[in-house]
Amino acid sequence: MIQSKSTGKRAEKARQTRRRMLEAAGKLFVERGYGATALQDIASEAAVAVQTIYFTFGNKRTLLKEVVDVTIAGDDQPVATMDRPWFRDMLAAPTAADQLRLHVHGTGEVMHRVAPIIRVLDTATAIDPEIADLWDDSPDPRLVVQTAAAQVLVTKPGARPGVSAEHATDLLFALLSPELYLVLVNQRGWTRRQWEEWAGLTLHAQLCAT
Repeated sequence: MIQSKSTGKRAEKARQTRRRMLEAAGKLFVERGYGATALQDIASEAAVAVQTIYFTFGNKRTLLKEVVDVTIAGDDQPVATMDRPWFRDMLAAPTAADQLRLHVHGTGEVMHRVAPIIRVLDTATAIDPEIADLWDDSPDPRLVVQTAAAQVLVTKPGARPGVSAEHATDLLFALLSPELYLVLVNQRGWTRRQWEEWAGLTLHAQLCAT
């Protein structure tokens, strides 16, 4: 029993340290840029030895990947988007309009977190093309998510007649993209609420009957 408690405490301490390093990396990458942020800077911000970062993540590339993945998820729990409560609740909505409203809102929360780090990732990839190789060649996870949502949405009461799941997927994938969010919110100065209202109304007109 004593060994079990000790092991649990060590594991929790390791998780807290990992979380602290990820938070420090995300903060500095956004503030200074990927190229201008050294691992020693991140170690100092997280109050750990730089060797701890190397031991945990290996190098700055994989650290950036972990930051991006955790930012998209919203936490460091190994739970896929489609298994998260907001996504399950969205799929369970009774009508197409209800599902779309929950989908846009949930995506807005993700975009609000992700937008700053996406800009960092774009710049980092331009500096170091090998960063793109950290994400394997499996299907785009965002496309997988939007496909799953579209396939359910077109079967709901209130869905626009004649709209295929494939076409609905295309619309969700395009209009709820981080690239478009960045254009409207970061470049054109929209608020997140404005983006949600516009995306919701635009998608409703295309995907819902009334």
